[in-house]
Amino acid sequence: MSNNGIFIVLEGPDRAGKSTQAKNLAEFLAECSIETAHTREPGGTAFAEAIRNILLDPAYEVADISELLLYEAARAQHTEKLIRPALAAGKAVLSERYTMSSLAYQGCGRGIALETIARLNEIATGGLKPDLTLVFLMPDERFSERGQHRRADRLEMEGDAFRLRVREGFKRLAQEDPSAVIINADQTIDNTAAEIRSIVSALPALKNRI
Repeated sequence: MSNNGIFIVLEGPDRAGKSTQAKNLAEFLAECSIETAHTREPGGTAFAEAIRNILLDPAYEVADISELLLYEAARAQHTEKLIRPALAAGKAVLSERYTMSSLAYQGCGRGIALETIARLNEIATGGLKPDLTLVFLMPDERFSERGQHRRADRLEMEGDAFRLRVREGFKRLAQEDPSAVIINADQTIDNTAAEIRSIVSALPALKNRI
């Protein structure tokens, strides 16, 4: 448990289904009378959403270290102003992305030292860690299939090599993180949702509430 609530993060490469499953999980928890705060990174607060608009806008050419520092600034605001208050109020916080994304994208993808990113993550979050991290992984060919009818953001426009480094990074980071569970994102939405509900329902903090 994080304070009085529970903190669940959904991680993984772009277009793996995190937003859909976060919405499904929020609805499931609401049906169980568990108050939930559904949020995202970068974003969650007005200030962090403004940073998000800059980070994902293809019109900007952003240096790697600038990109990382902007993510961390958004994360610090998000953690302080939304996540911690929600946890203190006893809510379940569902965040689409958190610290693992910086390790995967700016670390494994961009090549910034993981130790540097881990230290900045620690500063931005004040040491707050998820109780559960669901890491969505799928075959790379699904990226193009799922993006046929949407406008790509700045990171989604990166090349295949970058995307593969990020995907392998998520896989390795998930295997090394005791809070992480890998989710097979290459299945139906309903089957994925059922798998997630089973995992979440088994959490000690929620066993008596679901």
